[in-house]
Amino acid sequence: MKKIDNPNSCNFQYPNAETSIKRRKTRQIKIGEVAIGGGAPIVVQSMTKTDTKDIELTTAQIKRLEKIGCEVVRIAVPDNEAAEAFGEIKKRVSLPLVADIHFDYRLALASLEKGADALRINPGNIGSKEKVREVVQAAKDRAVPIRIGVNSGSLEKGLLRKYGEACPEAMVESALKHVKILEDMDFHHIKVSLKASDVIRTVEAYKLLADKVDYPFHAGITESGSLIPGSVKSSVGLALLLNLGLVDTLRVSLTAPPEEEVRVGYLILSSLGLRSRGLNIISCPVCGRCEVDFIKIVAEVEKHLSSIKSTFDVAIMGCMVNGPGEAKEADIGLACGRGKGVMFKKGKAFRSLKEREIIPEFVKEVKKLEGI
Repeated sequence: MKKIDNPNSCNFQYPNAETSIKRRKTRQIKIGEVAIGGGAPIVVQSMTKTDTKDIELTTAQIKRLEKIGCEVVRIAVPDNEAAEAFGEIKKRVSLPLVADIHFDYRLALASLEKGADALRINPGNIGSKEKVREVVQAAKDRAVPIRIGVNSGSLEKGLLRKYGEACPEAMVESALKHVKILEDMDFHHIKVSLKASDVIRTVEAYKLLADKVDYPFHAGITESGSLIPGSVKSSVGLALLLNLGLVDTLRVSLTAPPEEEVRVGYLILSSLGLRSRGLNIISCPVCGRCEVDFIKIVAEVEKHLSSIKSTFDVAIMGCMVNGPGEAKEADIGLACGRGKGVMFKKGKAFRSLKEREIIPEFVKEVKKLEGI
């Protein structure tokens, strides 16, 4: 956001979120070359939604995720064939890969042998203490971190009997139990997540655990829903956790393509001034004053500009009431009128377009600013 520095205007100053939000101090771990915690930038993750055994599809999806800014990708490894495929996928991509393992310690060992940059396991559900020790030693030998992932939907039966439900206290007790298993084996390269499908339980669980361990947190609202409801729920929950300084890496879990998870993740961080990637597109909600096919214009412009990494402001406005003002404030803007649009750069109108010209010509001008 732009700082208001006119001495004759109001005294409000936009806060710098990077300094106003005090992040919890943690150890730092590394997933591949990506630093997590310890003051490192908050990392955006996603998970593949293909069958891991389909090497071509999974590799293609990871490359698309990398293109839009995903920094770490998790892959399900449910069986031996998937573990074999994991190794081939690892050879074809450059992003760090996390192997997601449940129930079978041998899959964790196989994934480590195939080059996994991290494991997501619950030590209590992959076998006996000796089997866990074998996995931990293999991870330690390779300097590979382990994420302890506690999910309200899969808490241990004993904890559910004790607490009567998957409450925050039960989630934290589960996490601490698994942390102790690793610590007792002198393993401290740990990241922890505490996910529920609702905001309140998730936030309370992280708050309860924050003072008990110094490991970095992976945050998100699990099973949050499809694109719109899931984005809303995730935005609310993650914004609360981010404001408390309790997020070191995040995933927006959506019933939608993983690319959408990454886009929403960056939008959440950008809205709080914590990280930015891609254009800040400002567009009006449309009303009866609009005299162009505005929803189509915005959708097409966003689609054509989705790969831009720069973070300048682009305003696309549907009428001449608020349009010129918003367009002037942006680095580049468009104010639409009756079957036409006027483009603005750095506060000045510089070109008028017929409606059929708006999409291609405006996209072309934005790309000029990017240097494409």
